[in-house]
Amino acid sequence: MAQSQSASCKNPMAEAITERGMPAGPAQPPALMRMDTLLTRRERDALDAAPDGLLLVDREGRIVVANAAMEAISGFERQELEGHLIDRLLPADMHVKHRSYMQSYFARPSRRAMGLGGVLWMPRKQGGSVPVDIALGYFGDAQAGIAVAFVRDVTEINQMQQRLKFQATRDTLTGLNNRWQFGQELAEQIRLAQSSGESLALLQLDLDNFKAINDGYGHDAGDQLLKEVANRLKEQLRNDGLLARQGGDEFIVLLVGECAQRARFWSTQILAALATPFELEGLALDFGASIGIALYPENAQTGDDLLRFADIAMYCAKAQGRGHALFYEPSMGKEMAERVLLADRLRIALSYGGLQLHYQPQVDVRSGGIVGAEALLRWNDPMLGNISPARFIPVAEASGQIVALGNYVLDAACQQIALWLAEGTPLRVAVSLSAYQLRQSNLVELVHSCLLRHAVPAHWLELEVTESQAMQDCEHAKEVLGQLSRLGVTIALDDFGTGHSSLAYLQYLPVQRVKLGREFLFPSRHRTHLVGGILRMVHSLELEVVAEGVETQDQLELLQSLECNFFQGWLHSRAMPADQMQDCLKAA
Repeated sequence: MAQSQSASCKNPMAEAITERGMPAGPAQPPALMRMDTLLTRRERDALDAAPDGLLLVDREGRIVVANAAMEAISGFERQELEGHLIDRLLPADMHVKHRSYMQSYFARPSRRAMGLGGVLWMPRKQGGSVPVDIALGYFGDAQAGIAVAFVRDVTEINQMQQRLKFQATRDTLTGLNNRWQFGQELAEQIRLAQSSGESLALLQLDLDNFKAINDGYGHDAGDQLLKEVANRLKEQLRNDGLLARQGGDEFIVLLVGECAQRARFWSTQILAALATPFELEGLALDFGASIGIALYPENAQTGDDLLRFADIAMYCAKAQGRGHALFYEPSMGKEMAERVLLADRLRIALSYGGLQLHYQPQVDVRSGGIVGAEALLRWNDPMLGNISPARFIPVAEASGQIVALGNYVLDAACQQIALWLAEGTPLRVAVSLSAYQLRQSNLVELVHSCLLRHAVPAHWLELEVTESQAMQDCEHAKEVLGQLSRLGVTIALDDFGTGHSSLAYLQYLPVQRVKLGREFLFPSRHRTHLVGGILRMVHSLELEVVAEGVETQDQLELLQSLECNFFQGWLHSRAMPADQMQDCLKAA
């Protein structure tokens, strides 16, 4: 019989047979003996009661006795086993080896585990095979001895071992290699590359918009997106790279024998494969990715350094905006350290209220009176000094703090509205919503609870969304903005005309105000006609227009002549702290 791990499967009936020995009789092959001369009916019943399979096999390799459990394991009936060679229970490629093993065993019989190693995959009559563990016993004299094989079906044990191995080496959500297994294979590929002189390219990939999707649409949507990314990467790479999920929304690709030029090619292919939105239950989830690339041996000679440098390059790629891939450069280390420090200081500032809102007045074009203000975030850090939004907003997005930042602004603005109401100087305040906030599934509840917490009537709050944000998922934007509008909140469309909008959607979005970008006010021979056309179209939809970035008297006179409603910009005043804003309101 063939191989196995050690199995301590002692059967009481087999022990009894061993002690009594073979019944006396003529020297003939055991397979030709009548079964009732070898075993009594009582003994046969006892063998059939055993939970494991039992086989009595002679030195010719013929099965003398098979019990009921052996029938169940193999799928063969008793008469198809007894009197037949043991070969039918062995893989074809083991027949010769097994005969040699039997000769050796009968020459020096003992109780022991099979000596061929590992689990034997026993062929079944119905097809397929079953994993079994086998231990051997022996009874009788040297001339007419019988081998006893104790056969245990280890299917459940084998499945458990496979599950444990999978859990130890694979990501349970996507089925890809996990970080540990990738580390083992990376170390092996570096060892081989040291001998062969081959190059390696490691691509660290991070999804650009995963946190917003995960927070906005729920963890199940996030999980489905991660599976989709894994499938797209496998489809793209096929057998050309080693792929793993690093954890969270990070994936790793190792390319063997690839130079920088080929690494650039693969990164471009991967970014293109991930640029298509993921369709989920009628939603088009737009995500994309950023990639950092580190090369062996040019950048690093160890797996840990290769991973670290690719990670640094990836974060630098994210800082440039969505859908970028960058190769590691030594100068990135300093830049990365600065970004890590900035993210840490931002986290601290959010925890103790270290950010402030400044307010830029929105002014009636005709009367010059202040009718509202836009809340603009400012940050003066005790350690780093004044930090512009152009620096900290990308860091907030990359470090997953952008939603918390937006919620902070919303709460602070509502709190200030309440204070101005109490002072008798009420003012509508406009707050910009980020794309991440717009995707939050609980955005409407957050806004509502914020208004209730500060006892602010909804019409004093204005929420701005950019044209591009609204067009990314028009149906979702229409639904969310509609719910906000029904609360009584004013909705404004920011940067109108500068995005990739469809004007047909403007009539369906529940907006009350449109903000005209400063770009339209720059001097040009077509400026009057262009701005006039936009104003007439927006007014025909019964919407108001706020012109942004007004800096000169000439621009204001143009807006007055074209009957624009409101403006904001340095011509009137820069953004100012709340106390200065209140002084302006009292002086008006």
